[in-house]
Amino acid sequence: MAFKDIEFLQMRYLRGPNFWTYRPVIEAWVDIGELEQFPSDKIAGFAERLQQWLPGLIEHRCGIGERGGFVERLKTGTWPAHIMEHVAIELQTLAGMPVGFGKARETSQSGVYKVVIRTRQEQVGRESLSAAKDLVMAAINDQPYDTNATVSKLKAMVDDLCLGPSTACIVDAASDRKIPSIRLTDGNLVQLGYGARQRRIWTAETDRTSAIAESISSDKDLTKQLLSQCGVPIPEGQIVDSPEEAWEVAQSMGLPVVIKPSDGNHGRGVALDLNTAEEIKAAFIVAQGEGSDVIVERFIKGEEHRVLVVGNKVVAVARGETATIKGDGKSTVLELIESQINSDPRRGEEEGFPLDTIRLSEHQHAVLELQRQGLEGKSVLAKDRVAIVQRNGNMSNDVTDLIHPDIEQIATLAARVIGLDIAGIDLVVEDISKPLAAQGGAIVEVNAGPGLLMHIKPAVGRPRPVGRAIVDHLFEYSDSGRIPIVGILGSNQTRILSELVTWLLHLSGRRTGLACSAGLFMNQRRVQSEDARHFDLSERILINRALDAAVFETTVSQILNEGLPYDRCQVGVLTNLPVEQGLEQHDIKTKEQLLGVVRTQIDLVLKEGVGVINADDADIVGLSELCDGEVLYYAESSENATLKAHIANGRRGVYCKDAHVVLARGDQETMLFPLEFKPIARLIKEEGLTTSTLLASVAAAWALDIQPLLIRAGLKNFGQQEVTSSPSGAQAKSVKKTRMDS
Repeated sequence: MAFKDIEFLQMRYLRGPNFWTYRPVIEAWVDIGELEQFPSDKIAGFAERLQQWLPGLIEHRCGIGERGGFVERLKTGTWPAHIMEHVAIELQTLAGMPVGFGKARETSQSGVYKVVIRTRQEQVGRESLSAAKDLVMAAINDQPYDTNATVSKLKAMVDDLCLGPSTACIVDAASDRKIPSIRLTDGNLVQLGYGARQRRIWTAETDRTSAIAESISSDKDLTKQLLSQCGVPIPEGQIVDSPEEAWEVAQSMGLPVVIKPSDGNHGRGVALDLNTAEEIKAAFIVAQGEGSDVIVERFIKGEEHRVLVVGNKVVAVARGETATIKGDGKSTVLELIESQINSDPRRGEEEGFPLDTIRLSEHQHAVLELQRQGLEGKSVLAKDRVAIVQRNGNMSNDVTDLIHPDIEQIATLAARVIGLDIAGIDLVVEDISKPLAAQGGAIVEVNAGPGLLMHIKPAVGRPRPVGRAIVDHLFEYSDSGRIPIVGILGSNQTRILSELVTWLLHLSGRRTGLACSAGLFMNQRRVQSEDARHFDLSERILINRALDAAVFETTVSQILNEGLPYDRCQVGVLTNLPVEQGLEQHDIKTKEQLLGVVRTQIDLVLKEGVGVINADDADIVGLSELCDGEVLYYAESSENATLKAHIANGRRGVYCKDAHVVLARGDQETMLFPLEFKPIARLIKEEGLTTSTLLASVAAAWALDIQPLLIRAGLKNFGQQEVTSSPSGAQAKSVKKTRMDS
């Protein structure tokens, strides 16, 4: 029988930490209809067809926890929603965007499931889920399906939409060091860290990369001039304006020579080892086609090498290899290039391949190289004759461990002379393990924004951790790039609580951003009046380089609809089990389900952070076990059983005792202020501040290591300060802050 198609009911992208995981995911609701009665073991041939199309599913461990776990589930019986989850994950992996997290969960409606998959890019994730549905239905109904076409489409999307491999390796290295990242554009501009502690990268360029140095490096003649003046060995060279002048200069310089564009890269337009007028004049035309001045340069005998310098250290070295073909007496040069060079799995059109495919229509220097040997694309190469197709641009062999200290010193000097913090130094030398000058070697180029792929995926030798080297260059060992972040979740006065915490941080000397129901605030200035409790507005705080701390008022709906804008927080505050409208649309109908969402705020507390929890709310007290950091309880009475046991174990708590607010750790108590203290009484009377919210603000401030005297002074002055709103006209106005309970 033919089964009806699975239907997508809704699909959303959760951009930050969420109900399911810390990472961005796609959550899709699917209705499998009549297939609810037909698990995989009841559909003849289904599992076999699926495995034939996607043999990599054998690697999926699933809930069984071992290789082949998912395949075993297919055999014993599982439902299409669960299968779609694994198929979508496998499709992303095959497309070059490996992910490992996924879940499929039943809803309260029969046949309707939530399918969740980790994704590194929203459009790719959505497309992979849609394709997974089509593939699963084809396998169920025993219809043909072109898996290769689907994977090719996803690969093209990954190549077009995802970070390039050089940028991605830096971001992954930052993630390994627990440094957060934000992609600032659809391209490769990425922020590492938050607020004032952030750094920015653009592929292998950083916010420390000088624009002047980059301009110098793109001018090869100026680069050589500066290097020569500082004693760095370079080949003699001269800019020429015509093919005839190129030949004259080459003769005066001494043959052989090199012809190249003054600001080319990736070896484009470069011709090596030229000896005749015909070769030199033809090479001039090719180099000129790159759109810049043309240089005639003395040819240096040896192999081309790329030395990667990061922060005055050599971190990787790659050696080039000459691309050649060997004749069989039957095949043309074009056919041999395809079968012997372009068939190399290291070569491809996409950015993720360490070597480019060679197309004579696009590589005029390769055409010249063949012409020098009396060959063209249609020539049949004699049996066993070897022809050179490309001499440069094939950096694929790692030789980092072989570099001589003399060459290492000269390479780092070259980077300093030009002024680059990250540089790709191109040099030609016969033996990288010997001193440079003694064997007539020289530095031929200094490149800004060097590609990292040759070091990440060398054809020969081991990969080098160049991404980690760049991250370590930008951040000291103990620097996570983080600013103090406070997340506040509940439904009891969380707005005024977030304002209180922000004010106390401000008084402690931190320029603080606040995203709450009253709007978006930057260092006590309102920049947006609309409710800022959603991802786009909230994230603006973390991007602002002028801010030292951030406070976020959070809702359960925000977690369910978008995820949170920050990956971890220093302080997570739970005031109560929230009461919100509309949670039924997320199939959140029970207290246990709600707690599963609310726990997110505590899950995100850093190991060195603090979870601040209201001990008077029995529903949320148990979530303290999920906190990676310290737990600090607050309660209105020192006799609260949970709080009392907590403090007895030497931990911190905040409570009321003898009409005073008290800070306690073990048997030590600090009377902060009496509740009858006039400024506090004013807050309670005029602002409607509850005692519980007052205690929460004190506990959060203490968790942030704000001194007790400053907490007291801050609460005394709260509500009296004026904040500046963003100007709607020519001049901003100062306005008295007003508040409403949230």
